[in-house]
This record gives sequence, structure tokens and C-alpha cells, in this order.
Amino acid sequence: MTAVTVRVPAKVNVQLAVGGARPDGFHGLANVFLAVGLHDEITVEEADTLKITCAGPDAAQVPLDATNLAARAALALGARYGREPRVHIHIAKDIPVAGGMAGGSADGAGALLACDALWGTGASREELLDICAELGSDVPFSLVGGAALGRGRGEILTPLPVGGTFHWVFAVADGGLSTPAVYAECDRLRVASGTGATSADVPEPEPTPALLEALRTGDPLALAASVSNDLQAAAVSLRPSLSATLAAGTDAGALAAMVSGSGPTTAFLVQDAESAEKVADALRASGTCRAVRVTSGPVPGATVL
Repeated sequence: MTAVTVRVPAKVNVQLAVGGARPDGFHGLANVFLAVGLHDEITVEEADTLKITCAGPDAAQVPLDATNLAARAALALGARYGREPRVHIHIAKDIPVAGGMAGGSADGAGALLACDALWGTGASREELLDICAELGSDVPFSLVGGAALGRGRGEILTPLPVGGTFHWVFAVADGGLSTPAVYAECDRLRVASGTGATSADVPEPEPTPALLEALRTGDPLALAASVSNDLQAAAVSLRPSLSATLAAGTDAGALAAMVSGSGPTTAFLVQDAESAEKVADALRASGTCRAVRVTSGPVPGATVL
């Protein structure tokens, strides 16, 4: 085997409950992930040295050095198994960059699985998930896909049952938002409101039972009534123009409108595929976003093609 290609999905957080800041600087989370059908494809082939290339929308924004999670994944797996990561990793990018949809995390998970297959390391699922957790909070879910509850900083996963397909429209904003900056703004807003002066002031994050039941039954109306994102106010504070995008989707008939993760991509839950096209057309016409994507979920995690 001289090359391996892995397809890996984007995610939306249907609930992102954020606790107080921990001593390590992270925040405790109850993070309900849903993998959706926007994918990057990661191709890894033997090379003389570690090399990263990228093509696709916003590829110019993707780092091509050792800070890229795909490169870090190859280095981490190589270190465990005594392999020099002499590979060319090519990222065919379709997940929005720096958009709160875990595109970078997806590339890390995809490269990890591809290198494992290319090198024949035989790493167990548990080992791969352990490396994923070292790489970043969202990387384990990119490997697993489907739907899952993420605890800790999001890396401790419990799979969740889903009883149907949920239809989504995503509005891609100009530029990105720094995830650390959004968490810092969340902390600042909590202190300003008197609800987060210390971590003890912030309730322990828990998933909403009604939301878990809505996923289990596949009910979009029930899911729409229970989605939430504790980072949304912070993202909108840093990027006030997101309010107009959220309003445009709501006015077009979306069942729920929310910032995806730390943003700035916004996510709109709709009733069905026909509704998705209607909302997408309205968002394109609104002039409040750079691009619009229509998809559905859940979908599988990282998969060797």
C-alpha cells in the first residue's frame, strides 16, 4: 500500500454547555456532537519527508507546517510506533476553515487513521482515541462520528442513539474566530453579569434530557426547542454581524438558528430537504454571509476509502 485516503466529517454542536475555567485553562463541557455531511478527504502517501499540501475553499488559510493537526497526528503516531513520519499529507478541504465545525480536528483524525492504515501499525481504537485526545478536544469525535456526548473538555465520548436524519443549513462568515478568544469573551461576559466571577459560580454543565430524547426519536421540532450554545453570546459579541445572519435564517423559516461551536459559522436546523433549500436561498439573498452549505446528519466518522 503506497497511499491511503480517509474521508472525515464536519460537526455541529447541538448543545454546548460550558462550565467554569479549570486549573489547566480549559473549560468543563457537556458537548453534544452531531457529525454532518460536509467532508475533508485526507490522502497520505510515502515521501522523503513530512509534507502538507491543501486544496479547496479557503485552502490558503490552512497552515502547512507542524502546527497543522494532520502533521501533529503523523508525528504522534510515528513517535508511538517508532516510525519516521516521512509522508505527504494532502488535504482536500471542503469543511469551512476556522468556522466552528472542527475542520482542523477532522484533518487530524483523518491523517491519524490514514497513517495507521498506511503503516499497518495495528493500533487499537482506544489507542487512536487516546492520541486524538492529545491532539485536541474535538479530534476524538471526528474519528468516531455519528452523535456523541463529550465530557471533560469534550474528549471523553459517550455515543448517543439517533432515530432519524436531521437537515441543516450552514452560513459561512467572512474570516474566522479564535476559539480561545471566544472562550475568554464568554468568561468576561459571565463576570460582567455577575454569574461567573469564579468557576464555582458556574453550574456543572449537563446535557439537556429533552435534547437527548429528541435525538433518540429523530424529532426535528423537539430538537429545535432544546438546542443551545453557551458560546453564542460571546461569538456574537466579538462578531456582531452574526446577529443579522441568525435573523435571516430564522425569518426564512428555520426551526432553530445558532452559532456553530465557537463560530463564526451559523447553523440552521430545518424540517426537511425542501425547507433546507428555501432557507439556503434566503440566506444567499440576504447578503449576511459569504457562502451557504446544505447537508444532513448524522454521518459516520473518519472512514478509509
